[in-house]
Amino acid sequence: MFPVLFKIGPISIYSFGLMMGIGFLVASYILTKELKRKGIDPNIGSTITLFALIFGIVGSKVLYLLENWNEFMQDRSTAFSPGGLTWYGGLILATLAIFVYTKKKKFQFLTICDASAPALMLGYGIARLGCHLAGDGDYGMPTDLPWATVYAKGTYPPSIAFQDFPEVIQQYGVNGIVPDTTPVHPAPVYEFFLSVLVFIVLWKLRKNTYVSGRLFTIYLILSSCARLLVEFIRINPRILLDLTEAQIISSIIIIIALVSMLMLSKRKHVQISSSQ
Repeated sequence: MFPVLFKIGPISIYSFGLMMGIGFLVASYILTKELKRKGIDPNIGSTITLFALIFGIVGSKVLYLLENWNEFMQDRSTAFSPGGLTWYGGLILATLAIFVYTKKKKFQFLTICDASAPALMLGYGIARLGCHLAGDGDYGMPTDLPWATVYAKGTYPPSIAFQDFPEVIQQYGVNGIVPDTTPVHPAPVYEFFLSVLVFIVLWKLRKNTYVSGRLFTIYLILSSCARLLVEFIRINPRILLDLTEAQIISSIIIIIALVSMLMLSKRKHVQISSSQ
């Protein structure tokens, strides 16, 4: 793994930060192209991307701190560390911030959401490659598959990551510690490929004559399904019904998105009936 890619004098270039930056730049480019295609001022694309970046990071950090409250109370400096981000916290806060912005500027929020969907998906996937390069603990359970990855040089190696997994320690541990050289599922890479696949689907669907908001609900469903599946092999703790927190949130988002899709379909039928 390569948490630090290279140094320029005293400045370290971190793989996670670089890939996150690339992800946002790619997302901004795609969003700008989509806004232009929809006849919306493309200049707001950079503003929306900036909002997504700032509030996404803040929301991700806040949710992470809430998840690890005891650790935060023992060491307040974790609030300012570059690691420790929970995706769904960023998605929720960034969406709220963009909602307020679009309402203030009198843009159609659901139209902006539709334009953002493909960009969000690909940007997320690229950022996940940063997690892979950093080896920050987003990987999966031990495996002997040919593409298994060793995160010994990552920022959160297996000897630390598996401390709260007695079943893994029992099977793979040496003197009560899982060796850092233990090969595991490269879950961030799985998420990258799933993100690219979902991006392709959304990109193909984006020109369909859907009612505003439908493409975004499709994005929520597909992205949440992808996360739900990957979580089965990730090392996050199970908190309810043998599901992780991310799986529970994903399930809730899928239900909300399905209900929203049904409501949008009814709105479309009403609009068609009214026009007749």
